[in-house]
Amino acid sequence: MSRIGKLPIAIPKGVKVTVEKTRFAVEGPKGKLSQEFPTDIEVKITDNQVNISRKIESQNTRALHGLYRSLFDNMIVGVSEGFQNILTINGVGYRAEVKNNSLMLNLGFSNPIEYPIPENITIEVEANTRMTVRGISKQHVGQVCAEIRSFRPPEPYKGKGVKYDKEIIRRKIGKSGIK
Repeated sequence: MSRIGKLPIAIPKGVKVTVEKTRFAVEGPKGKLSQEFPTDIEVKITDNQVNISRKIESQNTRALHGLYRSLFDNMIVGVSEGFQNILTINGVGYRAEVKNNSLMLNLGFSNPIEYPIPENITIEVEANTRMTVRGISKQHVGQVCAEIRSFRPPEPYKGKGVKYDKEIIRRKIGKSGIK
């Protein structure tokens, strides 16, 4: 058995979970999420817990067992608490602001970058250099953060660019100037 897959998922108060054939749906105070799962995976709801098991002991099904347990757990946490990621901007003149459902980024290019904010995602900018990305889907929050970071990833010499809040940039030493 998968160590992660065999763990039950607790359903918090205010969250409604439904399973229909091959669709897992979750509804909570923050919103709704649903996910298809293969027929080889069996999902049962008992006593405010979700238990996931496999019908077939194939290598592919064993690999998917823990994956779908993690996905379902993330869905339940997302609709009850939500997810957030923090990005920081380093660099002289680099800044961000939210205008009309889009994120405007000045990252040292000749023109500002306009990034349209997707549905179910909220972005808050604090002090022009700190962005908080929030949403109910862990996958979407991570994808939006990765797209914003890709506009100007941090460079190793001065550390300028967009980075995750807890990311550590390994700095390189520049030219020494000694002949």
